[in-house]
Amino acid sequence: MPATTHQDLIAGIDRAAALIDVTSSPEQVQPVLTAFEDVLDQAIIAFRVATNARHEGEFDCRFTIPHHIDPYDRARTHGLITPSGHPAENLLHDISRHCPVDSYGIDFGVVGGFRKVWTYFPGGTGQNLATLRDLPSMPPALAHNFAFFADRGLADKVDIVAVDYRNHTVNLYFTGFPDHLRSPAEVLAMHRATGMPDPSEQMLRFCEKSFGLYTTLSWHDPAIQRIAFSIKTHDPLALPARLGTKIEHFLRTVPYGRDDPKMVYAAMTASGEEYYKLQSYYRFQPRSRLDLMPSIDHAADAA
Repeated sequence: MPATTHQDLIAGIDRAAALIDVTSSPEQVQPVLTAFEDVLDQAIIAFRVATNARHEGEFDCRFTIPHHIDPYDRARTHGLITPSGHPAENLLHDISRHCPVDSYGIDFGVVGGFRKVWTYFPGGTGQNLATLRDLPSMPPALAHNFAFFADRGLADKVDIVAVDYRNHTVNLYFTGFPDHLRSPAEVLAMHRATGMPDPSEQMLRFCEKSFGLYTTLSWHDPAIQRIAFSIKTHDPLALPARLGTKIEHFLRTVPYGRDDPKMVYAAMTASGEEYYKLQSYYRFQPRSRLDLMPSIDHAADAA
């Protein structure tokens, strides 16, 4: 894999962000890449764009780091996180003490700066949800909604946990979930169980092809804040999803990763907002854990 300096990556970020009319801020981008400069040459690096109003004017970059680096301590040392005593600041350490960790990931916006750290559990194993529920710093919302996950066969299928330090939320990613959860009836039932509005017909068709889902929980509200379904494909434009003109332009003109798979997420928030996110790779790594995720071989079949 060719080496990537943070100067190379900054140039790539600037070019890609400009495709959706976003100008990156050196004051936000440089500190993140400087903090993790020693691992960029081995990282999987991805860009993400979204169709919802909250992400308008933002362009996200994310990259992996090895498990021997403590991402929270590194971020705090470099001034990316200012400790406030919130339980979110302890969650990564609680996870590493009680669960096996394969690797981590960093997520930042080119306008908003450092945002999130992912913890990846060993591929193909699935972390037990009860262990996560009982961590001292985990949002009480997980215990409140434990039956929602367990009743759907998800209690031992957590693949990733992401901590959002800006919004004080946690994402739980489930892969290899039971096939019936993809059905329109079950997707409707999940949204109704959380009090969310019914998804559109377009989103229901999208979910039938998904390989995984994730939910968002908060320390400040017992309700599930968001449900999202994931698809991996080489041709996102063939999916039943309204990606919008900016994202379609990005897909057609981005100079990186044309032959690499893309990740597309369909999400519904507690407020009823339905939107899509696209993740495209600046640098993909074959034979990585990403290859464990099934891809749609003929994306046109999903239309």
